[in-house]
Amino acid sequence: MSSDRFTCASLESLFKWIAEYERGGEFLGISRDLFYTPARDDGFSLERYGQTLETPLGVAAGPHTQLSQNIISAWLTGGRYMELKTVQVLDELEVTKPCIDMADEGYNCEWSQELKLNQSFDEYLNAWIMLHVLRDKFGFAGDGCGFIFNMSVGYNLEGIMNPTVQRFLDRMGDCSAELAAKVDEIAAFYPRIRDLAIPHCISRNVTISTMHGCPPEETEKIGRYFVEDRRFDTTIKLNPTLLGPERLRHILNDKLGFETVVPDLAFDHDLKYEAGVALIRSLRESAERVGTTFNLKLTNTLETSNRQQNLPNSEEMVYMSGRALHPISINLAARLQREFAGELDISFSGGVDCYNFADTLSCGLMPVTVCSDILKPGGYGRLSQYLINLKEKMSAMGAGNLRDL
Repeated sequence: MSSDRFTCASLESLFKWIAEYERGGEFLGISRDLFYTPARDDGFSLERYGQTLETPLGVAAGPHTQLSQNIISAWLTGGRYMELKTVQVLDELEVTKPCIDMADEGYNCEWSQELKLNQSFDEYLNAWIMLHVLRDKFGFAGDGCGFIFNMSVGYNLEGIMNPTVQRFLDRMGDCSAELAAKVDEIAAFYPRIRDLAIPHCISRNVTISTMHGCPPEETEKIGRYFVEDRRFDTTIKLNPTLLGPERLRHILNDKLGFETVVPDLAFDHDLKYEAGVALIRSLRESAERVGTTFNLKLTNTLETSNRQQNLPNSEEMVYMSGRALHPISINLAARLQREFAGELDISFSGGVDCYNFADTLSCGLMPVTVCSDILKPGGYGRLSQYLINLKEKMSAMGAGNLRDL
């Protein structure tokens, strides 16, 4: 019997899959030929939040970053910046199905996590443990773990302040009790777990995901809460509509020839450019004052009319991602960097694939995370080509590290 409900895997099941990999050379259908092994001289590493990322590549918050096996698969194939699926106080939503149409560009009508908050935390903790175990089993060298878990939280301040979301945030910052219980469980079939120094802090950095149409003052309140009260390294994810209707439609419809309809409503209720600039200035100043990090994520999906997509007719609006979003997001990044004299720290997700990955990094946009591309045939295995192509580009340019790209 098929089901559209997620089934969470136990830690014992995850270890059994590792044993199957050791026998057959595959993990969840991903061949070891597609695995990434970090090397000190590959030049891929960068610093983020005082930690080292072994690659500038990761997975964007989406349906593919909810379960522990999702995150493990992304790590095996080279992803190191894990944007965890957005969580919110409403954790028993009825999601319209099908909710994703991924042909060329992508369209979706899904929301946040399809798990309860406690389940989401448990999945993230299981993945956190397993990645440390796999680093040990594979004998990867280097200080630190080489990867970052980035929380994504929405969608308004009232929901974020709810006790259930607050408990989620607290446990992501200190999971000592839960980690100790998991170690005891694992030790029964993997005694070496007790020798691993697995940090009890999964994450103290967050990307703020707001609803399309969220008032700027609400977004600023959320940002100020995480920067000033929580003292989290904080990212605001901005919408592509910030580019403005004339410029956006010129790129999407006139230059690229896509027939996707972006109605006036999408711009009317979204953050305007001037308000966005003011928001960025304000939160940068707050972060500098309290000694945390503030940066941007470009971009969210693009709100469009539900026409000719293979999604339920009950959904009037759907959200575009993938190839068609890339030039829009790149143009917005360029405009904002000009506004701030190139001083912005911008991570990027918007239509990146193995062919434009290196060029995106060369624009100073990093880390880069992907979603739409790995929802296509090949899945997480597609990530390996990103790093192969990046190495070829760096070699051709004589670039020894990402700064030289």
